[in-house]
Amino acid sequence: MDILLYDNWERKLRPFQPLRQDWAGLYCCGPTVYDYAHIGNLRTYLFEDVLRRTLEFNGHQVRHVVNITDVGHLVSDADDGEDKMEKGSRKAGESAWDIAERFTVAFKQDMRSLNMLEPHIWCKATDHIAEQIDFIRVIEEKGYTYITGDGVYFDTSRQDNYGYLARLNLEGQEAGKRVALGDKRNATDFALWKFSPAGETRQMEWDSPWGRGFPGWHIECSAMSAKYLEPWFDIHCGGEDHIPIHHTNEIAQTEACYGTRLANFWMHGYFLQIDAGKMSKSSGDFLRLQTLADRRVDPLAYRYLCLTAHYRSQLNFSWEALTAAQTALQRLRDTYLSWTGNAAAEADPRFVERFHAEINNDLNLPRALAVMWELLKAELPPQVKKATVDRFDAVLGLDLQHWQPVQEDIPAGIQALADRRKAARDSKNWAEADALRKELRELGYEVEDTAAGMTIKPV
Repeated sequence: MDILLYDNWERKLRPFQPLRQDWAGLYCCGPTVYDYAHIGNLRTYLFEDVLRRTLEFNGHQVRHVVNITDVGHLVSDADDGEDKMEKGSRKAGESAWDIAERFTVAFKQDMRSLNMLEPHIWCKATDHIAEQIDFIRVIEEKGYTYITGDGVYFDTSRQDNYGYLARLNLEGQEAGKRVALGDKRNATDFALWKFSPAGETRQMEWDSPWGRGFPGWHIECSAMSAKYLEPWFDIHCGGEDHIPIHHTNEIAQTEACYGTRLANFWMHGYFLQIDAGKMSKSSGDFLRLQTLADRRVDPLAYRYLCLTAHYRSQLNFSWEALTAAQTALQRLRDTYLSWTGNAAAEADPRFVERFHAEINNDLNLPRALAVMWELLKAELPPQVKKATVDRFDAVLGLDLQHWQPVQEDIPAGIQALADRRKAARDSKNWAEADALRKELRELGYEVEDTAAGMTIKPV
């Protein structure tokens, strides 16, 4: 069954065929570790996780690479302002190296909490300074660079197709309007290497053929993806905000160095919206995954919420929508846990084929979820349903096989009342059952009847 994926380079759906026989290369732009990731960031990584799972569902071996940006990403994506790591260091009162480690650990924990598959390769910008310098040297030898008072810059006027990914209107990018020109020749030119300011010692700086300083943001991804996946690989992913600058500049660098646009497919996840605007760290007002956990929301409920919208559509976050997602996930878990019978049962091929067709149609997860909920209502043996949902969950990543109800420490007297209520309910004495439920609620406990049995929890 063919996989159709939307390629932003060509702006259309294209059949996916791996470039190599042994593996398909997947490079995903990772976090800049000057602060915690917010749930909008994590939505993009969830899309990329489902993409990898879909490729593997179709039998492809995937080599998944994610970078850690721990130097060079300035406050402005267009080479202006302070390095985000230096700014984060000053805010936290810790060294840039320490905050990079702390927020990298936090990001990886968020990935685990959301049941994302760990990349096969993590690569930090600060571990690959030599590769970035070598990359810049080749670009320089081919005549694409010039030097200003603050760094080595890429001359975008040398490429007739610069900005094609974003369909940039280069004539409209006049000096002083979108980007302060400074010593740059063109508004779209970007830094490959930035010099350390005179008389100032940065926490992160290195010697180079051009002077002491640090790499620009864009060069790390070109250098590291080429090292681990070769200069022409299958899929490059990131957020939609990467299209006009970061990914555009990655392509320009790699075309200058290797003559390729780096990746055969360019795929992007769209923003999480909150209060009619995109969630961002720059505002200082963003939601972390821990914020959801503090409100007793299972992180996988957020994963489920993200599955309900196509990755190429903006998703509006609300607490009501998240509560609905948690309710749906709990219903799915309870039903799954209630299925018993022949553990050797096989998945229903008709439902698997329908699910397969939806995920292969550019990761159409809302339609794939609809197939799953239809399966739950189907007249099929419980273990067949369970085996089928297990196949689905290889892509959905809801970790149903490992979920168990949380066992609260329930006082003996409360448990006895709940057992009496269950006995009354089993004997269809509804009046007594309702009275006992009310008594339990007054004592601070809620009883729920699920397909998996009775649960008791504090209100």
